[in-house]
Amino acid sequence: MGCPVPAAPEFSVRNDGHVVVGADDDIRLPAEGQDVHWGVELGVVIGRRARDVTARSALSHVAGYTVVNDVAVRNGPEHIPSAVVATVVGPALITADDAPIGARGLTMNCLVDGRVTQKANTSELIFDVATVIAHVSSSVTLLPGDLITTGTPAGTGTSRRHEVPPRPGTQVISVIKGVGEHRNIVMRPSSK
Repeated sequence: MGCPVPAAPEFSVRNDGHVVVGADDDIRLPAEGQDVHWGVELGVVIGRRARDVTARSALSHVAGYTVVNDVAVRNGPEHIPSAVVATVVGPALITADDAPIGARGLTMNCLVDGRVTQKANTSELIFDVATVIAHVSSSVTLLPGDLITTGTPAGTGTSRRHEVPPRPGTQVISVIKGVGEHRNIVMRPSSK
């Protein structure tokens, strides 16, 4: 997206008024806002309490991995944060034992109406899963069931400047090979 690479993982905590939708549910966008961002992300589900853990021990706190797609509408200049509309999660959780160590080497794709908009691999993440968990746990006590998303690869936001905004009926498919797949339809209230 043309942003400088951060020195440490950046994160925000969401725990109030946030909409989580399922792997086959509709994505409901607000009537306003044309700059819609989405992106396939690896979701890390915490399995046991983690506070001030090291990167070396962080993976022992992982229950498993899932597919995530954070959908947001940006209503202002690029430096103003997006308003997250929904987080698509699921359809299942694969255990840490059933995934490569740290979920490295998994192919990630996002398709919009059948066109590939993102193609990446979890080995390309700026910060690996263990580093992210260690960093977050230095500020927040992670509890079983907490979900950490690892960020989205290229193909979202400002890197899609010339893409047509999604219309009602647009299908967004998010896939992480070996983890799962979302198939969501974009819905928007009709304008009067």
